[in-house]
Amino acid sequence: MASLLIHNIGMLATATGSAAKAGAAQGEICILRNAYVAVQGDTITAVGEGAFPQAFLTEGCTLIDAQGKLLTAGLVDAHTHLVFGGWREDELALKLHGVPYLDILAQGGGILSTVRATRKASEDELYDKTAKALDTMLSYGTTTCEAKSGYGLDTETELKQLRAIRVLNGSHPVDLVPTFLGAHAVPEEYRDNRAGYVRLVCEEMIPAAAGEGLAKFCDVFCETGVFSAGETRTILEAGLRHGLRPKIHADEIDAIGGSQLAREVGAVSCEHLIACPPEGIAAMAAAGTVACLLPATSFYLGAAYAPARAMVDAGVPVALATDFNPGSCPCLNMQLVMSLGCLKYRLTPEEVLTAVTLNGAAAAGLADTVGSLEPGKLGDLVIWEAEDLDYLCYRLGSNLARTVVKRGAVFTNHTEGVMGPEGERNG
Repeated sequence: MASLLIHNIGMLATATGSAAKAGAAQGEICILRNAYVAVQGDTITAVGEGAFPQAFLTEGCTLIDAQGKLLTAGLVDAHTHLVFGGWREDELALKLHGVPYLDILAQGGGILSTVRATRKASEDELYDKTAKALDTMLSYGTTTCEAKSGYGLDTETELKQLRAIRVLNGSHPVDLVPTFLGAHAVPEEYRDNRAGYVRLVCEEMIPAAAGEGLAKFCDVFCETGVFSAGETRTILEAGLRHGLRPKIHADEIDAIGGSQLAREVGAVSCEHLIACPPEGIAAMAAAGTVACLLPATSFYLGAAYAPARAMVDAGVPVALATDFNPGSCPCLNMQLVMSLGCLKYRLTPEEVLTAVTLNGAAAAGLADTVGSLEPGKLGDLVIWEAEDLDYLCYRLGSNLARTVVKRGAVFTNHTEGVMGPEGERNG
């Protein structure tokens, strides 16, 4: 029996398993033709080729004809700065004139500008704004999303962001994974007291976030002029003492030891990695740390691209994500990220699919429940307006998500960004 049955799938493409895939295995995906998927409640119960068993078609079952199109698992966006006040369109002119990001930050712009706007915003305002972003993400095929704090830089506002994430996780179809990023920058009031701010993060913010169960991970921006490798270690070890698993913003601009530190602290993921050195790649491969790469950020900033091909070849599991944020990448479109993964990282469509599904799920600590189309996994799926995986990655900038299924609930893209119910009920 099934509550949802999708049939006449021209190509079903999926990674397999419940752990990140690395090396050659990242490009080894399962392809089924003329396939079907059965979902009962919120869970996949059967995947197969050919005609579906008639026993699945019980009264009340929603039947969807995929019309020979491509079906994949729902996309997992494993790195976003989803909750914030304001925007930063005023920085576009500075970027066009070649002002480096760290110079914008030093002038009180960048992250610090968003901090001021986020501190002023109410939790309800943050909720409403973020819910609209999630609606758009769902329309593009994203069904699971990691969401960081980091625009408060004080205890009250960091908790306000994390509480908004918790409420949204309970009310919006997209599942959210919360990450505490109080160490995103040193706030203006601590500019001359870095050590004091690190103590605040370790002794007040982390215990408060963990005490309310508001975060699953602890992240640090390990970068020149932000937090050193030593400070990063101190903060991540404090997070571990309170049950928060480590992530690291590492080697985005300068290689100052963040990717090497990943092995020492057992980081689940290292993120950005544009300037990652060979020793950092080796450390991540040895630790099984997921490299979460952000090609749309490189594109938006006109920056170099992370050495993704070298990472895959070295046995590092690679995930791709949007890095959605108001400054360096105001992009919600994981399909664009997939195209850039092929064009700029030279990854194959198969490697890209694994990067935006199973490996993204692993970076979010959810590879056992999402990221592939297998019985026992959540019913998160996308029917694409494409007949194969190559076409999906080839169509730069188009929204090809036709039908999105989240935990067995069906949404249709009637127009871009507007999702509605689809399917005919049997009986």
